[in-house]
Amino acid sequence: MALSMRLSRGGSKKRPYYRIIVADARSPRDGKFIEKIGTYNPLLAKDDEKRIILDADRAKHWLSVGAQPTDRVARFLDVAGVKERAAKSNPNKGKPGEKAVER
Repeated sequence: MALSMRLSRGGSKKRPYYRIIVADARSPRDGKFIEKIGTYNPLLAKDDEKRIILDADRAKHWLSVGAQPTDRVARFLDVAGVKERAAKSNPNKGKPGEKAVER
């Protein structure tokens, strides 16, 4: 069974609230999950400590078992100090496209 650590959306329309869950990778986004390991409220200020609540011990356990975090959850784990996330670099981002070069 392939495990993933991902976000499950809750809340009402235009008021998102996410649970950080461990689930089978084949299950639906808001479907059945194995364990809830935290919450994420994007409506709170970025410096608010209640914006991201994460159980670091359980996250470490699921990572050791083989759960793969999504990109957003990997960012949360990096902030919490659970798992190091390598910074991605895109060297082609600053270069103009072909048509801009032709002009």
